[in-house]
Parts: sequence; structure tokens; C-alpha cells
Amino acid sequence: MPTLPWIVPNTPPPHTEAHVFASRFETRTLWGALRFFLRTPGVWRQVSRAPGAYGASLKAQPLRRTFWTVSAWESPKALGAFARTGPHAPTARGLLPQMRDAEFAGWTAKSEDLPVDWTEVQRRLTQPHAR
Repeated sequence: MPTLPWIVPNTPPPHTEAHVFASRFETRTLWGALRFFLRTPGVWRQVSRAPGAYGASLKAQPLRRTFWTVSAWESPKALGAFARTGPHAPTARGLLPQMRDAEFAGWTAKSEDLPVDWTEVQRRLTQPHAR
């Protein structure tokens, strides 16, 4: 599972602002990477049906124990509702002990600039203020 392609649950209206959220997770062990991998389908189904989700993608490097995510939302409220409910909330809590490192970044983008390019995601996550 190198990369899950950008899914578009809801098409954003033209000329609107999207709230983008990106993350990079590194697990402590290969067992942690396997657990992350096994829990991905449930969260992926959740985001594909989430109200206010404009799109999402996941890039996995399981042998390096590293996973990247990027998603776009109609509002920070829609992102928050997703994160606190469904499979995402218990999955995030359950995987927390497996995490070695995590980085997060959020920004706004024009709806016309979706999907977000992985180069942009990596640039945003490596900026000192991204955490």
C-alpha cells in the first residue's frame, strides 16, 4: 500500500477556501506499522463519507514505519467532527503508544488547488512552525 489515491467525498464549490490538514506518523516498531496499516480501512471508509470532507490521501512507507496523510475540509469544524468520531477517534487513541514521532500542519488552499501535491505536504511538515 504505497499510496491511497485522493478520494473526493464532496466536491468543493468553485472559488472557495479549503482547510487542509496533513500529518506524518512514524511508529516505534514494525508491529506498530502493521497495527496502523490494519486500522487504515475503517478510517478511510469514515473519511470517504464524512460531512465536509473535500478529499484525502494516504502515503505509506510501512517498512520505514512512516505514514503520511493529507485531507481537505470545508471548515475546521468539519475536520474536528471527523477526528472526534467514528473509527478515527478510537484508532488514534489506540495507536498513540505505538508512535515514535508525529508532525502536523494545517493551512488553507483554494478549492481549485485540490488535490494537494505530496511535495507540498512534505514541505509544510518540515517547516519549523508546522508542529
